[in-house]
Amino acid sequence: MDFSSKLLENAVYEMSQLPGIGKRTALRLVLHLLKQPENQTNMLAEALSKLRSEINFCKSCHNISDTEICEICSNPKRDSSIICVVEDIRDVMAIENTSQYNGMYHVLGGKISPMEGIGPQDLNIVSLVNKVKKGEVQELIFALSSTMEGDTTNFYIYKQLEGLKVTTSTIARGISVGDELEYADEVTLGRSILNRIPFESAIKAS
Repeated sequence: MDFSSKLLENAVYEMSQLPGIGKRTALRLVLHLLKQPENQTNMLAEALSKLRSEINFCKSCHNISDTEICEICSNPKRDSSIICVVEDIRDVMAIENTSQYNGMYHVLGGKISPMEGIGPQDLNIVSLVNKVKKGEVQELIFALSSTMEGDTTNFYIYKQLEGLKVTTSTIARGISVGDELEYADEVTLGRSILNRIPFESAIKAS
């Protein structure tokens, strides 16, 4: 792809680094920005810059937040005795959109994947186990995607909780095997949360 401007070429290259954005789509987006008022482009650039420099991760659940403790964790109306374990913030958003869950969350920040060099030490697992050890959590809901990596992560955490007084459950398999949670429709995801099953039963069934 030939460019008449090095500035244009650099902008297209940086835009194309985003997931799902090829060179042609990146070019279309950059040319669109050039047609907009300059202040609109500046506002976009400022919003992205502030996102990187000022965003926080909740000290309790590791969700993205504007403050040290996110709105969900600081909400006294939420049930703090139930924690839904998810891979990333997109899963929190997906479950919240169902309006079927009123507990807390714990964002792992990924799944165990030896092929990608991701081990238990790379995830927020220790802080989750420490929460359970305090004795205030009655149930953990495993809500990771139904992939081999997701099941491996669920089982690893389950083994770390042996001997602790906590109920473990997993979302019902209304979510197809291999599907990512964020792509499930709200009705199916909501029913999967409500109809969750004991994790021990899920192990025996697999």
